[in-house]
Amino acid sequence: MATQVCLIRHGETLWSLSGRHTGRTDLALTENGERSAAGLRARLQGIPFDRVLTSPLQRARRTCELAGFGAAARIDPDLSEWDYGDYEGRTTAEIHAGNPEWNLFNDGCPHGESVEQMTARADRVLAGLRSMEGTVAIFSHGHFLRVLAVRWIGWPLQAGRHLVLDTASVSKLGYERPGSNVPVITLWNATAPTGGIVKA
Repeated sequence: MATQVCLIRHGETLWSLSGRHTGRTDLALTENGERSAAGLRARLQGIPFDRVLTSPLQRARRTCELAGFGAAARIDPDLSEWDYGDYEGRTTAEIHAGNPEWNLFNDGCPHGESVEQMTARADRVLAGLRSMEGTVAIFSHGHFLRVLAVRWIGWPLQAGRHLVLDTASVSKLGYERPGSNVPVITLWNATAPTGGIVKA
């Protein structure tokens, strides 16, 4: 299995800025999102990635390109964001006005992806990572990366609700120590300027 996986959330979009659920709507980065994505280049330059994977959605692909990895990237449809179905483009407050008990990580989305479907998709990505060696970069989306992280350490998808992931953030998955088979989260939600340069 890959010895280290670097998770990079895409830069800011108008909907991420306003808290609207952005699943399959293919939004561009804002001007600030482009700047923060370009800033990832210096933060990631010390990591020798053996593989670079990206969601097909333009906000992730553009972040990957601005970070300096566009030429090396392979598109993986399984890295797309959660399909929010009827809740696409709506804020949590708007959803709660009609369904006050709703929680994405417990309930999934009507006419979108269920918890079971998301778990299966994240596990499919992990199965692919097990066939790779070295260090892998993944450019993707907030909710999907939260799910991937908790599945990496063997926790149920629902645990992802306890993680926060900002735009243009960097997180890392790895192992407890060299030679260990105990998966851990080694870095979470590092953002500039406090995140600084991410070391290999």
